[in-house]
Amino acid sequence: MSAGTFTPRPGAAPVSRMILAQTALETRMLLRNGEQLLLTVIIPALLLVLFSAVDIVDTGAGKSVDFLAPGILALAVMSTAFTGQAIATGFDRRYGVLKRLGASPLPRWALMAAKTLSVLVTEVLQIALLTVIALALGWSPQGNPLSVAALVLLGTAAFSGLGLLMAGTLRAEATLAAANLVFLLLLVGGGVIVPMEKFPGAVQSALGLLPISALSDGLREVLQHGAALPWGDAAVLAAWAVLGLGAAARLFRWE
Repeated sequence: MSAGTFTPRPGAAPVSRMILAQTALETRMLLRNGEQLLLTVIIPALLLVLFSAVDIVDTGAGKSVDFLAPGILALAVMSTAFTGQAIATGFDRRYGVLKRLGASPLPRWALMAAKTLSVLVTEVLQIALLTVIALALGWSPQGNPLSVAALVLLGTAAFSGLGLLMAGTLRAEATLAAANLVFLLLLVGGGVIVPMEKFPGAVQSALGLLPISALSDGLREVLQHGAALPWGDAAVLAAWAVLGLGAAARLFRWE
């Protein structure tokens, strides 16, 4: 045994290791939260099964599940990257968790990176589960998986920026109410379940600029119609990502 075996080595761990450790912690906390699981997994799965099995909404020609599955995948991304992240981060801010972490060796940008990676891990689990359910219901996906991945990443960036902006500027209680209200409104008016063609022309044009509409329509173009990457929808998502993340970086309050 050498003389330096038990010599302490003070100092912070490498940033990459800290990010991975914080990502694992954030993911475990999310998966242990029953309310978050209801929002991110159970509700999208129930909506997929219900509207695929029961002819409630006219989704046009073809099987209902072929129309619904891409929209429900978009809803899952929004529920995790926007609603779930906004609520969790808002209460972390209220209880002083962010302030304490901000004083730790973990840089603030690394904390945001860990939260984003946690969102992506959760989305992979969501998409895998919803895909299995949709396939069991008779879904026949088309298109290039790389186009789907690009749209999901852009949608995640857009919703994550908006969620962090809300969590970093509003009180936790206001964030809870606003995030759930936005979730419900976009569920109805974002082309997730009800086709955009059902809305009046002027309303349809406005709704088409929403990130949930761009994500659901883009995924539908690829997975239902086998199209290449829909650049118009990708551009809308990219614009929301730049605006949301830029505003969140500028206006986010840690206390």
